[in-house]
Amino acid sequence: MKNLMVVLAVVLSMGIIVQPVLAVDVTGTVDLNSAYVWRGMTFNDGWVAQPSIDITRGGFGLNVWGNFDIDDYNDTLDSGEFSEIDLTASYAWTLGALDVGVGYIEYLYPTTDVGGLPGTRELYVSLGMALPAGFSLAWDVYRDIDEIKEWYTSLGLTYAYDINDKLNLAAGASMGWAGDDYCADDSAGFYDYNLSVTLGYAIDEAWSVSAFIKYTDALDDDNLADVANGGLLDVNTYGGVSVSYAF
Repeated sequence: MKNLMVVLAVVLSMGIIVQPVLAVDVTGTVDLNSAYVWRGMTFNDGWVAQPSIDITRGGFGLNVWGNFDIDDYNDTLDSGEFSEIDLTASYAWTLGALDVGVGYIEYLYPTTDVGGLPGTRELYVSLGMALPAGFSLAWDVYRDIDEIKEWYTSLGLTYAYDINDKLNLAAGASMGWAGDDYCADDSAGFYDYNLSVTLGYAIDEAWSVSAFIKYTDALDDDNLADVANGGLLDVNTYGGVSVSYAF
């Protein structure tokens, strides 16, 4: 826990120092989740803290994100340590009705080889479009260019509703498709699906909080196998809370 507090102090210090010096937008966030699930795969079935900092100017963005394991996933992880740190550089712009983003992600695993990998790198393209009546559509395409050298893509639909000036509700559904090397049977195909509900509250112009609950499962058991069959699908339902501060 001491390591987590040190990182949170560093995140806070970076926001305070960087924002006025570089005239950028800086947002610090801390998530506390009941599990760490990524693309349907469970990396921790217990509590995790996930701090991050976003730095943006114009369309350019930098993000530093970490996963801090509070629980040890049946003694398979080092509790009280960061098992993953992700570094993302991105650029976003608007093209007609489309919101377009491109980026590079560096995945670092400082204390353990997640999924047997020491670390890896991805490029991605994201497309988003606002639809009528509060709906929006998103399509994200990722290409691992280091360890896996494979594709993953996700298509999602979200509905957002402003209950009042401070309180908002969002519900989302998404589905994923993965390349050969992601899949348990080495055959590319549909992978995972996700259903989520998020409630957000803006405390003031800087502080905001939110809570979510999410359900994830396999679209094809042959591609995303559960742990009983040698795969990484373990946790289906999980949730969490988040606190953000915009410097």
